[in-house]
Amino acid sequence: MLGKCFGIMMTISFFSALFLGRWEELGNAVLNGASSAVNVVFGLVGIMCLWCGIMEVLKERGVTARLSKIISPVLRLIFPDASKTGEGLEEISGVISANLLGMGNAATPLALRAMQRLEKTNQIPGTASADMITLAVLSTAPLSLLPTTVIALLNNAGASNPYKILPAVWITSAACSIFAVLICRIAAGISRCKR
Repeated sequence: MLGKCFGIMMTISFFSALFLGRWEELGNAVLNGASSAVNVVFGLVGIMCLWCGIMEVLKERGVTARLSKIISPVLRLIFPDASKTGEGLEEISGVISANLLGMGNAATPLALRAMQRLEKTNQIPGTASADMITLAVLSTAPLSLLPTTVIALLNNAGASNPYKILPAVWITSAACSIFAVLICRIAAGISRCKR
């Protein structure tokens, strides 16, 4: 789908430049866009490497396992099946920790590992369980205390105070996370009732 959207945008840009005679502007936009994309990527790569490394060190030192025990009462409510089996809780805890730090990219490998672990105890293999759906939804609408990626983007763009967004991020991410978990739990309850 993203490829189709990009193709449509490119076609519209090409024909607009053709009909309006703005080849020079189109060429400059392409070159400037490519240059700024490279700058943004290099600005984010360092931060992503740092946090991915930190998450791996935390996992090796057992911090994510301890964090999983600390937040287990909350995890029991959000991921009841995983709490019963114990499969994937450490990875889920890592996903939540990475998302709290605003590092969705660091959370992705952990989320994939968590999904593999959750699949081991899935009652209907090949079909997403309620916990798997909740993890996917919570990964797309996570609670974020320190949105490091957004702060890095704002800093790279020259913002005078990139941390000014924090209160808005806290409010909106908390609301989104709570709503997402409630919807998932309601849908899981309805699904269980139908079975």
